[in-house]
Amino acid sequence: MKDILDTLAESPSYSTIHALLQKTDLATVLKGPGPFTFFAPDDEAFQRINLDNVVSDLGSLAALLDYHLVEEKYSAAEIAQKLELPTRSGKALTVQLEEGQQEIDNARYITTDIACSNGVIHSINNVFLPNFSGWYE
Repeated sequence: MKDILDTLAESPSYSTIHALLQKTDLATVLKGPGPFTFFAPDDEAFQRINLDNVVSDLGSLAALLDYHLVEEKYSAAEIAQKLELPTRSGKALTVQLEEGQQEIDNARYITTDIACSNGVIHSINNVFLPNFSGWYE
């Protein structure tokens, strides 16, 4: 079984998040033992934000990516029992039921519980933005 970073690298749907991870120390973290829960926006989700702003400031990019990582392993069913999930960034993701579907911050699941050797990936339809202005087109 592959780790989170290698699993993302193998899928053409995650080329953007994989490339962004390579610009920060989070790539090294996601090769580590974990356990982790990583919320991975697909490439389509990144089309809705201003990528130039994302990659121009590595500190903000690192903070953005850290906001997608929980340093514990949680299945989608376990997440459904939570109100918040603490992230590596120090900010918590909000978990709620919206229109009969579970929503994490501003995103919904595309695919859940992608098993990796060091945790789990949940594919999401939006990029989590921890109060960064100017990132949406």
